[in-house]
Amino acid sequence: MSLATPDFASLGLSDPIVRAVAERGYTTPTPIQAQAIPAVLSGGDLLAGAQTGTGKTAGFTLPLLERLSTTPARGRGIRALVLTPTRELAAQVEESVREYGKNLKLRSMVMFGGVGMNPQIERLRKGVDILVATPGRLLDHHQQGTVNLSEVEILVLDEADRMLDMGFIRDIKRILALLPKQRQNLLFSATFSDEIKSLADSLLKTPALIEVARRNATADTVKQTVYPVDRERKRELLAHLIREHNWYQVLVFTRTKHGANRLAEQLSKEGISALAIHGNKSQSARTTALSKFKDGSLQVLVATDIAARGIDIAELPHVVNFELPNVPEDYVHRIGRTGRAGAEGEALSLVCVDEHKLLRDIERLIKRPLEKIVLSGFEPDPNIKPEPIQNGRNGPRGAGGCARGPRPPQRAGGSREGGQARRGTPGNHRSEGHGGNRPDTHPGNARRPGGGRHH
Repeated sequence: MSLATPDFASLGLSDPIVRAVAERGYTTPTPIQAQAIPAVLSGGDLLAGAQTGTGKTAGFTLPLLERLSTTPARGRGIRALVLTPTRELAAQVEESVREYGKNLKLRSMVMFGGVGMNPQIERLRKGVDILVATPGRLLDHHQQGTVNLSEVEILVLDEADRMLDMGFIRDIKRILALLPKQRQNLLFSATFSDEIKSLADSLLKTPALIEVARRNATADTVKQTVYPVDRERKRELLAHLIREHNWYQVLVFTRTKHGANRLAEQLSKEGISALAIHGNKSQSARTTALSKFKDGSLQVLVATDIAARGIDIAELPHVVNFELPNVPEDYVHRIGRTGRAGAEGEALSLVCVDEHKLLRDIERLIKRPLEKIVLSGFEPDPNIKPEPIQNGRNGPRGAGGCARGPRPPQRAGGSREGGQARRGTPGNHRSEGHGGNRPDTHPGNARRPGGGRHH
């Protein structure tokens, strides 16, 4: 006898929230939601590991709204704090809070760098129940005395693995010291590294543990292929594939910001509409590029790894690794932009001779070989020798080849979402720190929340 699939009401959510979910067209919780919602409603701490595209944003926003709407406030201050690594993810999470909480009398706001502080200060003065913030800007407000975190009841660390990758650990520890000791802590991470386990051990008290997918797994719905090609012919091959198959909404990854700019310019000159998104782009430029990409008026969006964490397109069909990432886990995050919540997707990697070791590292991580397709007319020249992937922002080959070495260490200073070192803060601040993030999921059949354009 099979167990009945739960609906949202049966998970313990009240009618105002269930109605808001239903109005979005969702009826069936995803596995992470079915487990996380009751766990959060119980009031205990939670450590959740979920493959990208599983719907975790709704997995914590729905029970968070339920708890705050049905329990009295301690005072008049901020009751829930959600920390995210990037601006785009912060904006998407707060949009989810507003949409799912539209029938409730709870106030929310989003706070991130790259924009003026005064409108944020005015919003804080009017009163906020749920604050979604990036760490750097939140600490800026704390230093100015414009935010009070002494009444926080629930803390959510979203994309905890990416926050650590971006060097936010010191900022997180500073923020934790500002919160009341008695609170509920929810930690969400795509991967469980030793650093994540250490953070969880220091933060969580006898947490419930949820892991809905094999660690570092890639979605079964994503077809993964490798196209061996000479480094100097990657752009030509990419343009050929886009034209030959009439692709639209193609998300292309490069290693560097310079490479992203150059590739977008070259594709545009060839009649393929393309824009780049990365940490050096202004907030308005990133928002415009994402908007055009989402509505289908932009054919190709070229992104760096961190920028991609803000991209959540309904049924995004194609992801292309123009250059393989130096860190194999980033491959999992990259291709997780497609094949979300049951939808099918395709991930292609253009691999030159310099990247063979990177490819082996990826295959070792995901525990499977990737299919290789040698395209007629683009066969790699066996006489070309591998060259070291150079270190540095731009690399000698820009977007055309394999031109960057290992990711520089970031732990010491922390990169900030605006890339600007805060006054008096030492450390290595990479301007990539705010570029993007990963929203949550798209329900392939439009019935599961946690995704679509907003998560």
